[in-house]
Amino acid sequence: MEAAIILVFVFGYLAITMEHSIKIDKLIPALVMMAICWALIALGLDGFTQWFDSANHSLMENFGGLPLNDVLDESGHVVTSGKMSLMENTLLHHLGKTCEILVFLLGAMTIVEIIDYFDGFSTIKDFIKTKKKSKILWIFAILAFILSAIIDNLTATIVLISILQKIVKDRSVRIWYAGLIIIAANAGGAWSPIGDVTTTMLWIGKKVSTGHLVGYLLLPSFLCMAVPTFIASFLPAFRGDLDVEEVVEKPKSKFSGKMLYLGLGAIVFVPIFKMVTHLPPYVGMMLSLAVVAIFAEIYSNAKFSMTDHDSEESEAAAHHSPVHHSLSKIELPSILFFLGILMAVAALESLGILFNFAGSLQDSMPMLGTEIHPGGHEGVSDLVVLLLGVGSAVIDNVPLVAASLGMFHEPMDNELWHFIAYSAGTGGSMLIIGSAAGVVAMGMEKIDFFWYLKKIAWLALIGFLVGAVAFMFTRTLF
Repeated sequence: MEAAIILVFVFGYLAITMEHSIKIDKLIPALVMMAICWALIALGLDGFTQWFDSANHSLMENFGGLPLNDVLDESGHVVTSGKMSLMENTLLHHLGKTCEILVFLLGAMTIVEIIDYFDGFSTIKDFIKTKKKSKILWIFAILAFILSAIIDNLTATIVLISILQKIVKDRSVRIWYAGLIIIAANAGGAWSPIGDVTTTMLWIGKKVSTGHLVGYLLLPSFLCMAVPTFIASFLPAFRGDLDVEEVVEKPKSKFSGKMLYLGLGAIVFVPIFKMVTHLPPYVGMMLSLAVVAIFAEIYSNAKFSMTDHDSEESEAAAHHSPVHHSLSKIELPSILFFLGILMAVAALESLGILFNFAGSLQDSMPMLGTEIHPGGHEGVSDLVVLLLGVGSAVIDNVPLVAASLGMFHEPMDNELWHFIAYSAGTGGSMLIIGSAAGVVAMGMEKIDFFWYLKKIAWLALIGFLVGAVAFMFTRTLF
């Protein structure tokens, strides 16, 4: 039965990676894979001899000798927990951990959509005062690096490419900027607990803390962005001045700037809230969302009161709250994809498959640059983590990190988790399909896969390797 479950996972994974070829949204194979994997576990539960205890991060002893169902005494109390009961508790445990991530993402996405509802991101365009191509490149790269750490790399890429489309007429020039924005956004998302889904997973999973994540990864991530940007600034595509398109736009709302700073501040507040209260991050995100929503409703009502009540715009404002509008705009398919893939990986973890695979992988890899950790055990090979980063360029980094959570069991803030956060977050830049930022840029600008491979991939590889070397140096300071 284990072989059948692994095959289901492999075929589901292939369907996800070939999403654009088979024309089936990746959330569909993810959900199918999740359901079938757990169904096969339930049907073959009595035949399994091992089970992974997620709470204690170890294989259960004598799982094969347990009865299928609970054994009760005469008064109806459980004497021995059966395999079915353990499976249900494990499924509930993984669903709870997954929902922590999903609720957190729902809150963050909604805040971003509320900012966009008030056209808050148009404020960023005011930062661009030059026509020199290389300077504009640095402005966009730094903005992508900072914004992605606050509003996540996917959203930062959408915002910046949307701005880029308004000021750069020549698409052949624009796609070069888009390529560097992808690298910068992925690098910026790696050092922030709210900058990328994978770092959010590690943060909520109590593998990394905010302070150590920033301390370990800020310099490597910055170099991962800065080195490719520096090299690119000398390329022919970024020489000379840019023909900036002057676009006559409708006047911005007077609340645009306020909502931008309020929304970004509310998201940044979440890690602070967690450090002070020690509550899960999604609680702080829901509080931030509530505060932003209050001001959104107030500003929306104020805007309505200042307009002509007979106009269509006023009528629409009267019937549609900004919060409801923003909730209707969030990427629900992404949320369902994360649910499917995380719960499918949890199925492999529960059977101990990932635990055993991690041991086999570690035994077959040389120990490059690792140290003896407290407790006398050797760490995970740097080569393993670098390969994980390269792998994230080919396949989605979310299941890779989810798998690593089940494969490795180092303590919180161990250097391994921070290196995984860096590798999985930035390695995807090497192919345009390797990250959510790359995929959305590919769709917005119709960037060709092989153009990116030829023009941008080598820059991303250099940045990835420079950052990795910087991390290996930085970790010696902790």
